[in-house]
Amino acid sequence: MRILTTAGGTGGHIYPLLAVISELQKEAQKNKISLRIRYLGSAGQKYRSLLESKGVKTQKIMGSKMRRYFSISNLVDMPKFILSIFQALWKVFWFMPDVVFSKGGSGSIPVVLAARFYRIPVVIHETDSIPSLTGRITGNFANVIAVSFESAGEYFSGKKGRLVITGNPVRASLLERHVDEKSAKSYFRFSSDFPCILVLGGSQGAVSINDFVLGNLRNILGIAQVLHQVGEKNYGDFLGEYAVVKKELSKELMGRYKPVEYFNEDLDVALSAADIVVSRAGGAIFEIAAFRKPSILVPLAGSADGHQMKNAIEYSKTGAAIMFEQENLLPNLFISTVKDLFTSPNKLIEMSKAADTFYRPDAALKLARIILTIKGK
Repeated sequence: MRILTTAGGTGGHIYPLLAVISELQKEAQKNKISLRIRYLGSAGQKYRSLLESKGVKTQKIMGSKMRRYFSISNLVDMPKFILSIFQALWKVFWFMPDVVFSKGGSGSIPVVLAARFYRIPVVIHETDSIPSLTGRITGNFANVIAVSFESAGEYFSGKKGRLVITGNPVRASLLERHVDEKSAKSYFRFSSDFPCILVLGGSQGAVSINDFVLGNLRNILGIAQVLHQVGEKNYGDFLGEYAVVKKELSKELMGRYKPVEYFNEDLDVALSAADIVVSRAGGAIFEIAAFRKPSILVPLAGSADGHQMKNAIEYSKTGAAIMFEQENLLPNLFISTVKDLFTSPNKLIEMSKAADTFYRPDAALKLARIILTIKGK
């Protein structure tokens, strides 16, 4: 069986795709299916290398951003988009898969259109509570539309028969190790007796959250240790600013803070160490839920269609998280909220249970089984 996968070039697209690929390989081995998986999309070498490490051959097509507002960049991206369709038609023809699975993002639309042209079955998956423009377009050509949030189904009117709620796949590598909280804190040379806040801003980081942490570092370190994923793009500048700030910190307080460029191999340890996670409200929600961690979500205000805001609202309704809009992320309010949580162990337990209820551990397996059984439909 030949399966073609496609996804954009961010961790939010590639990591769930890796989770599905892992389950596809396990199911194929269990059912004695000869499997060939290929990736065709716009991901850069970093993420293509991750896919290739799983035995997936990768091919690249041009990426282009679809904007619903006027931008001079549209004049550049439109020709790139048209060219990428021809690239997809050519490369899909020579592989001719039995099914195409799209995780969305830049570069996936041409691949789905090519699959439609060759009458190849398509399965798509949408992470957010408000589907992206890519998801809404590819949903018109999909045999199965899988979503993480039940509320996302409202945006696929007339397609209810093709809709399935799976949750969002979490990469298996994140869940393989089981590190207890005490050992996880020791790994980062933190005290096991003092609470820990993990700050995440996605693979690119979040400048406004970084600035907030840095501007209020002394007060935050007075109540907690902090693991801080700064982001690959921002790390150099951040370290320069931190060098100034830390001059005013005592040695004890400096020992409570660890800025990290990106948690590559040890995100699972960081999540295990955390008592509370502060994060944007994208796909990271599902990784936080997988570790049953209470969270404070600060959705990106400028996200497409306000999807992060809707994600945060939907997730907060479960009781697993507290949401701060960016403009309401004020020092005194944040500090008092965190203090209240640390002094209310029952509240943290309730939030942890709610996160566990929200998490769907079989999301990747469900998608793998759909992909494997849709052949010939």
